[in-house]
Amino acid sequence: MYAKPYWKGLLVYMTQTQFFIGIDIGTQGTKVSLVNDGGSIVTNSFVPSNLIRLDHGIVEQMPEEMFASVVDGMTEVMKRSGVEPGQVAAIGLDGQMAGIMGIDRDWNAVTPYDSWLDTRCEKYMPLIKEWGEEPFIRITGCPVTYAHGPKVLWWKHERPETYRKIEKFVLPTAYVAGRLAGLKADNAFIDYTHLHFSGFSDVSNHSWSDDLLDAFQVSKDKMPRIVNPWDIIGYLSKCYADKCGLLEGTPIVAGCGDTAATILGAGITTKGAILDVAGTASVLSCCVDEYKPDVNTKTLIYARSVIPGLWNPLAYINGGGQCLAWFRDLLAAQEGSLPFDELNAQAAHVRVGSDGIFFIPHFAGRACPNNPFLRGSWLGLNWSHRNGHMYRSILESIAYEYQGYLATLKQLIPGLHFTHVNVVGGGAKSELFNSIKADVMNVPYTTLNNSDTATVATAVIAGYGVGFYPDIADTMNRMVYPHSTVAPNPHHITNYQSYADCYHMLVEKLTPIYKAMDEGRGTFGHSHRVRSDS
Repeated sequence: MYAKPYWKGLLVYMTQTQFFIGIDIGTQGTKVSLVNDGGSIVTNSFVPSNLIRLDHGIVEQMPEEMFASVVDGMTEVMKRSGVEPGQVAAIGLDGQMAGIMGIDRDWNAVTPYDSWLDTRCEKYMPLIKEWGEEPFIRITGCPVTYAHGPKVLWWKHERPETYRKIEKFVLPTAYVAGRLAGLKADNAFIDYTHLHFSGFSDVSNHSWSDDLLDAFQVSKDKMPRIVNPWDIIGYLSKCYADKCGLLEGTPIVAGCGDTAATILGAGITTKGAILDVAGTASVLSCCVDEYKPDVNTKTLIYARSVIPGLWNPLAYINGGGQCLAWFRDLLAAQEGSLPFDELNAQAAHVRVGSDGIFFIPHFAGRACPNNPFLRGSWLGLNWSHRNGHMYRSILESIAYEYQGYLATLKQLIPGLHFTHVNVVGGGAKSELFNSIKADVMNVPYTTLNNSDTATVATAVIAGYGVGFYPDIADTMNRMVYPHSTVAPNPHHITNYQSYADCYHMLVEKLTPIYKAMDEGRGTFGHSHRVRSDS
């Protein structure tokens, strides 16, 4: 498959501390961490991304810039750390999941990276739905969205000359790993944590779906081989070893998607455990051991866990956390600097249910399930309401959405018991926010010792790939431990259940109102449809 270069020097250091490089190729930039064998980050680097935004929904990144950010990041952490090259035992990667790019036979990029933020492929989404959205979800685990399937069809039909040059479609992690190892297209790969976004895979069987490929006349030859996240896909070439201060022949493992890495790195390794990524996009994911795609509500994206036999169904609010920053910035523009701590303190004095206010956080439409007509709203305002009431209502709205995700999951898997929520992201710093979500979902909320979950997870996957760690889940669970825990308040649970029911009813009732506004946008103003992505 490939020639293994000389991997000399590592045995010399086997009695010393081992290190692993974890690389996260994110939307905002590339983060590279040097992680020791105990799971602590020795040092890291960050190189911002250059997102190219053009007309017609086009959002791209240049593959060469993406690759250079990884090389520069590895060079920086090795220089800064003082760690001997031979102590770095392996390299792992995670990255953006729903975008795609094409390479030729020699691993040269023949397309830019068609970002998950790119919406130009929207015209091909109805074709998939016409084929059958429900069977599509059963096969792929994912509702029709701005992911690989419609993107491949866009390149096939809109850029046929470029499409003919594409030997394989690959992801950012695979592109970078292949460049580092000097691979050819015959060795192109995709790990199984990305398959739900592929549009053409049978996710439960780890295979490409002949039915989907044939239906849309896409050649299976353009699809990469499917691998495990820990599989060694190649070895660091001399050229990039010299540039980065590493040894030629250092093993490179396939890695996984960034969401999969975040979930693993947060210690979500057992059935019933939940992860809340309390960031800009407010993502809630759970760990289960059954494949039950959400055909009916089309809310949950059913993704594979890194851990064999486990699944991570997830859903998210497109800009949920951003609503909090938006409100803070509005007030700060009038009242001067206003930190989140002050808003949390004001909201803490407001009663459960925000004294009758409900907030709808879907400023650009609802992503899960997709509803392009919804917009942001406050309902129930009266003269007594103040900043604290309005801010608390935003916190509660996100909790109500999360409660709806878990209700859907319970319908899919009757008897499922949720054990705890591990929370990461900026919102994890708010004890009030954590307590509200614990009360609404009736599940304890736990903050963690480490916030850099993705790069640590990829480092552990790399260590497992070279045989250093005997078990991924056990290793991760030793490295991740609670920092603080908030238990549900039994006096609030019943009240919050009725408020959550009211919230979901309001969302349903508002949809035809906003749809009418959208249809009459000449009167109400131009609207921009939501995109559903991860």
